[in-house]
Amino acid sequence: MAEENGLVNIPLLGRNDIPAELSDRNSRCPPCTLLHRRPDPPWNLQDSLTQKLKNQCVCTPQATKKCLFNLFPVLQWLPKYKIKEWLLGDIMSGVIVGVLLVPQSIAYSLLAGQDPIYGLYSSFFACIIYFILGSSRHISVSIFGVLCLMIGQVVDRELLVAGFASDANDPAHRKLGNASESHENVTIGGVVYTRSDFAILVGTTVTFVAGVYQVTMGIFQLGFVAIYLSEPMLSGFVTGASFVILTSQVKYMLGLHIPRTSGAGSLLLTWYYILKNIGHTNICDLITSATCLLIMVPIKEVNERCKKKMKAPFPIELVVIIIATLVSHFGKLEENFDSSIAGKIPIGFKRPRAPAWTLVPSVLADGIPIAIIGFAITVSLSEMFAKKHGYTIRPNQEVIAIGCCNLIPAFFYSFTTSAALAKTLIKEATGCQSQVSGLVTAVCLLLVLLVIAPLFYSLQKSVLAIVTVVNLRGAFHKFRDIPRMWRESYIDTIIWFITMLASALISPELGLLIGICISLLAFIIRTQWPRAVLLGRVEGTTDRYADLETYTNVSEVKGVRIFSFSAPLYYANKNNFSTKLHSKTAVNPELVIAWQKKIERKESEQKKQVKEKGENCNTEKSETKGAMIVPDPFDFHTLVLDFSSVNFLDMVGTGVVKSTCNDYQAIGLRVLIAGCNPSVLDSLSRARSIDSNDGEVLFFSVHEAVEHALALHSGAGANLPSSVSL
Repeated sequence: MAEENGLVNIPLLGRNDIPAELSDRNSRCPPCTLLHRRPDPPWNLQDSLTQKLKNQCVCTPQATKKCLFNLFPVLQWLPKYKIKEWLLGDIMSGVIVGVLLVPQSIAYSLLAGQDPIYGLYSSFFACIIYFILGSSRHISVSIFGVLCLMIGQVVDRELLVAGFASDANDPAHRKLGNASESHENVTIGGVVYTRSDFAILVGTTVTFVAGVYQVTMGIFQLGFVAIYLSEPMLSGFVTGASFVILTSQVKYMLGLHIPRTSGAGSLLLTWYYILKNIGHTNICDLITSATCLLIMVPIKEVNERCKKKMKAPFPIELVVIIIATLVSHFGKLEENFDSSIAGKIPIGFKRPRAPAWTLVPSVLADGIPIAIIGFAITVSLSEMFAKKHGYTIRPNQEVIAIGCCNLIPAFFYSFTTSAALAKTLIKEATGCQSQVSGLVTAVCLLLVLLVIAPLFYSLQKSVLAIVTVVNLRGAFHKFRDIPRMWRESYIDTIIWFITMLASALISPELGLLIGICISLLAFIIRTQWPRAVLLGRVEGTTDRYADLETYTNVSEVKGVRIFSFSAPLYYANKNNFSTKLHSKTAVNPELVIAWQKKIERKESEQKKQVKEKGENCNTEKSETKGAMIVPDPFDFHTLVLDFSSVNFLDMVGTGVVKSTCNDYQAIGLRVLIAGCNPSVLDSLSRARSIDSNDGEVLFFSVHEAVEHALALHSGAGANLPSSVSL
């Protein structure tokens, strides 16, 4: 390497540097081209931070306008709204999603351990806030089953801590809306709470904490964290949590009164209670569940198979809920068969109330997985539909938007929301063009909240449980994709399986943590034990190289070994790199040098003994005898390291490169490096890892390195170095 003005210049040989006469392989080595490194600009931490603050804190009208437009994307797209082209599709999609959200919001309230009205509140406020702050045109933000399950587990735990008895022991709690009529009250901090009031207080506090986490992540530009939550891991988590959701709804489907479990092993414990009390099944609830299931599943399948031909899916959930409510009301199922019903659902809105600040320390840890899952699903869906429809979204803004969808509604008796895949797909299929559709959905929910909600008084809980279970079909369909997933990547399939099993059998929170750890472990394994092969020239070509072991029409270049390493070279895989290099080339320089030293020492001892005894020895015979100890010469003269798949080197990696070059050159083998990207070149330059007399070590491509090696060897003669081959 050359050095000018204190800067390192890296010599690289390229195709244009090889003269025409080099093809005869009898000319001298071609001259090299220097890559002149630009001088690094002066950098000072204080000056850099000061300049950044100045750029960010500019108080001009243009900067203020840009800040407002970034924070409130609705100000950008709403003035450009195409009424004639978009309005009809937005109204249709908004109404359809609103119709579907009503039964789901009521049903998912059971999952979160809340009254039905609070599920409607949550979906209503989320639609309005995302309309203002969201940057995606298509996603639908509402309550999500997995998050409701996680909220419900926290609510149950805090209810027990506060002194409330299990709902299985008090018949008054069987009416979800009539919890306030229970005689069981608890005084906390001088305030008397009913079971229902305390449950929503816990739910809003957890939601507030999760919203704070999400908004903080958006402010500090941490939206990129979503990329570390791989799709297989998230899919496995959702599928595993769906088993927990299904299990939690079985008691409503059978009309059983068993305690709600939470924590590690809750799924198995719940099934234990179910089987133990199976003899107390309510026949009315069982018949209702079976009937609704037999009606809804086939129609859902028809909706799925015919979604391209249908303008909108048939709202079977709403139809079933209306019919079931009428049957329950006129058949007096509660009075005659002791069937569990939803109870009184009030209309209108309650006065805002702050979360319970005294509960915040207890739920700080619970808010972390809820925040992570909420923003990860939202960002993933936003990017997927933005890519499909040719526009861009801002992940950090999405995190802020979904954070505000939790932070602000927490003061209005709402619990956690996020983007929902099923409803987003429905919005897109029914002509959604912008978040005006979300505003239309909010209007539909408002109509229910102000007028229609009390009509669901007689609705059976078993029907709500069936609505929840049927909507888990998408998660369970992932089992159909297992063969395809295994063909594409068995490692990702293993991640999916482990995350799914952990989320189902242990708990969703620990399942998420285990899934993240397994994903990181898989990444480490992939880089610590990467694929390393020898390359050969593809027959019939002059500049194409491929794996010798994989392909039959590839042959080794005589006298040249090409070693390809498909991973970054860093401290974790340095030993693996050296081991595979020695194995593939069948030469371990350290052992060769040790063997040579051993032979030299042995010959020295023999000569010393001969000299001491005064025996006359034929020097020629001694040399012949020594030559017999040394095996045949190496069958190659040049080692080419293909670094085209090495995306970075750390300090240890640069040291390995330097020691590799020195070790092989010490036993008479030339080492050339090809295909380095700028990052690798920069690392080699700064570490001064390349030490060569003529500087001809680095090449732009493998082919140019091979041609250079052959030409250099041909011009230098065919004498191979005599050394030990192991």
